[in-house]
Amino acid sequence: MCNTEFAARRETLLSAMLANSLCIIPAASLVTRSRDTEYLFRQDSYFHYLSGFPEPDAWLVLSNHERYAGSLSVLFCLEKDPLSEIWQGRRCGPQQAQKDFALGQAFGLMELEHKLVDLMDGHQHVYFAQGHNEKAEQLLFTCLQVLRDAPKQSKQAPTSLMDVRVILDEMRLFKSDAEIVLMRHAAAISVEAHKQAMTYAQGGKNEYHLEAQIHHQFAMLGAKNPAYGTIVGSGDNACILHYTENNQSLIEGDLVLIDAGCEYLGYAADITRTFPVSGRFSPQQAQLYQLVLDAQLAAFTYIKPGSNIKLATDQAVKVITQGLLDLGILSGQLGDNIANQSFREFFMHGLGHWLGLDVHDVGNYKIDGLDRAFEPGMVLTIEPGIYIAPDAKVEPQWQGIGIRIEDNLLITEKGYENLTQGAPKSILEIEAFMAQQGQH
Repeated sequence: MCNTEFAARRETLLSAMLANSLCIIPAASLVTRSRDTEYLFRQDSYFHYLSGFPEPDAWLVLSNHERYAGSLSVLFCLEKDPLSEIWQGRRCGPQQAQKDFALGQAFGLMELEHKLVDLMDGHQHVYFAQGHNEKAEQLLFTCLQVLRDAPKQSKQAPTSLMDVRVILDEMRLFKSDAEIVLMRHAAAISVEAHKQAMTYAQGGKNEYHLEAQIHHQFAMLGAKNPAYGTIVGSGDNACILHYTENNQSLIEGDLVLIDAGCEYLGYAADITRTFPVSGRFSPQQAQLYQLVLDAQLAAFTYIKPGSNIKLATDQAVKVITQGLLDLGILSGQLGDNIANQSFREFFMHGLGHWLGLDVHDVGNYKIDGLDRAFEPGMVLTIEPGIYIAPDAKVEPQWQGIGIRIEDNLLITEKGYENLTQGAPKSILEIEAFMAQQGQH
């Protein structure tokens, strides 16, 4: 993504802030895994959104004070250090960072506290993500106190603190053309990974073998990491919504539910497919699977500008509840079951969520207490499911079956674009695809 994209976002943020304001956004830090090793670094999503700078422990400071004749962007980052770079990898350094990331100024991290006091001086408002980064917040309040304690030096501390997420979350909810390109690519990579898992599935193999195939395909296609913990749940493991042990053997005759998506240049995909280890659905599996698919397709008709997630959810719930009644899993009248939410024993989660830099991305689902209308540029998942626990009080042929189908939809001017439609989904498509691979 080019620097003009990040610069435009900074200007949009600054124009939405009150006049005479400073905004402070810290990068993520390395997190210790054990002793002298760290978890794999991932940049803070807000910091990445505004800068694209990939290193830890950096700070971005933005101002729209009139003294800067429009705006100012300042980066603080780790200094160049040949010895540290031998051990921990190359650093950009302030001078190169200013040039490479089109920033107004850049300084070494050692200058942060001193210069931050000077930068804050004279501003009326400070914007930051309140409660998001405790260490950064401590430094912010330390600098504020320095200013408050220095009236004799003609220092003026800001008088109001604002949560920048009110602005940034709304900005991030609407994807730019450049973001949509990245999300299409993340989706395409993830589709190929799901297809690879279908190809590899066989009785006697392990859930982690499919996980390995998925992660290998991510990396081979240019996405080094998954966007979240990959779920490979076979048999009744599929009834555990966030199952990530992925250590059980695949059994012929069982279904396997895979919820996996890659992260590509910061942007997430999030796909779920459920398919038979043997390559063919049993009659009972097919009935439940088709019911989930029908619910998803019914919800899709409400994914368009002016609609909202509640309308889509209500339609999916109606289809699932009626289907469970038809199969004898629920009893009674449709309206009573919906009113009593009896379907929640078998469909207990929401229909979907926003998608973007975070897999459960930012953005309000309601405005002034009302479900917000879909608008072009939003991206969300639609993921109905049915999960019948092994000990559920239903006929034995339904017990231990978990099914979820999830796609990533971009709201367009006329409806939606399914970014993940390339992953086989209908019963015929899945069975034909798995048969063509020669494994079944």
